[in-house]
Amino acid sequence: MVDHRILHVGRIRLACQISGPPEARPLVLLHALGKDSTDWDTVTPVFARDRRVHALDLRGHARSDWPGSYSLELMRDDVLGSLDALGLAKVDLIGHSMGGVVAYLLAQEHPQRVDRLLLEDVPLPRPRKPTSLTRPDGELNFDWEMVTVVKAQIDTPDPAWLERLDEVTAETLVVAGGPQSHVAQDGVAELASRIPRGRLAVVPVGHLIHEAAPQAFMDLALPFLRAGASSR
Repeated sequence: MVDHRILHVGRIRLACQISGPPEARPLVLLHALGKDSTDWDTVTPVFARDRRVHALDLRGHARSDWPGSYSLELMRDDVLGSLDALGLAKVDLIGHSMGGVVAYLLAQEHPQRVDRLLLEDVPLPRPRKPTSLTRPDGELNFDWEMVTVVKAQIDTPDPAWLERLDEVTAETLVVAGGPQSHVAQDGVAELASRIPRGRLAVVPVGHLIHEAAPQAFMDLALPFLRAGASSR
């Protein structure tokens, strides 16, 4: 059974889907730009067999508030506030794409709150050539203003994000999507090498790894997470 909850974090409300045994070790899932917590629905039931899974809608997405103020740092702080609201002192954390940027920002700013970190096809925080954006037609499930702000930050990241990757203390698995992904794969590999306890795995199905190849994704994610549980 999935518990749909609204968390009050500062002045905004964040939607969270919670599943799995209440006493189980906590796992937090952070979605990509323009997605939401339901993006994990294919893999969440498997995680929830032995994890207490918390899938968030980040600000500007889906059922969470669209406050008009956006940045990846604000999203990082929202996740930290969500952990506090849920009473979670330390978690395992999985982030896909933009959600992975939020995840490593949290892990470098508050390393004591993240035990194991899985980054799914996440770009290295190094400037890249901006591409033009075209707003999709029709009603959106996210705030378009948020997209423009976040994409600009990913295109021209704060140099401190790269410099501080060595402050991530969590055991980290970086999963790359291979040559079919639009994310620069040499950067994904460098991301893994810059995190002290990072390692790289490749599932060559493109950017949407957990969607395109859920079994291959879980074959990597489950042993990685369980190794952390067994070491406690």
